[in-house]
Amino acid sequence: MSDDVQAERIEQLIGALRDDNDALRDHAIASLSQVGEDAVGPLIGLMADEDVLIREAATSAIVRIGPSVVDRLIEALEDDEWAIREQAASGLGKLRDSRGVDPLVNALKDKDGAVRTAAVWALERIGDARAVPGLVEALTDNTVREDVARVLKKIGDTRAVDALIDGLMGNNWMVRRHAAEALGKIGDARGVGPLIESLKDEDWLVRRNAAEALARLGAKQAIDPLLPLLEDENTMVQETVEGVLASLGWHAKS
Repeated sequence: MSDDVQAERIEQLIGALRDDNDALRDHAIASLSQVGEDAVGPLIGLMADEDVLIREAATSAIVRIGPSVVDRLIEALEDDEWAIREQAASGLGKLRDSRGVDPLVNALKDKDGAVRTAAVWALERIGDARAVPGLVEALTDNTVREDVARVLKKIGDTRAVDALIDGLMGNNWMVRRHAAEALGKIGDARGVGPLIESLKDEDWLVRRNAAEALARLGAKQAIDPLLPLLEDENTMVQETVEGVLASLGWHAKS
């Protein structure tokens, strides 16, 4: 196929991505992915389209080409258009290629919140512990800190302990929930004291997560602070604490 014919075919397929017919768009995505490298440039340009469905369709087509597009997506993380940067981060996450870790960590400092959010999501998909220092730093970012706490919980790395303790003591209830659960998963004894303190948290799920985390840590020193929660206002907390106390070797006096 000549270059001119190939370029015309790519142009037609990209035009089909704008069609209202779902089946036609899906066919265009599949066909563009088969075209391969020649389609990447035009598709990256399409990731700046004002229609989010078209942006996502372009990203899907690029991702289906495979790992050979990783370097192009990494370059796109530096594009002037925020939408291209956002879709590039999303694409790297879908490919789950470790080459994307460092560039995505850099994208956690992007000036656009949507790009930072996409970078966190992508790093979660890749699940590489090399991202932990950058994610810890991003816990101070009001836009993404809830998502970051969730990702740190999933990765489970001791380097995150101090930052998670700070999050557990902070004013964002969603971060506190994830931080309590993460500290239990990581299993570092530094979390015991803060988790005991969190048994008094105003949010019931923080209290429950803290109790479960203390059970995972085998923290027998938490038995006495846990006892008042047997009469917690939330029945789920009560039930959780009953199981936690039993796991720590406590038995109610008859």
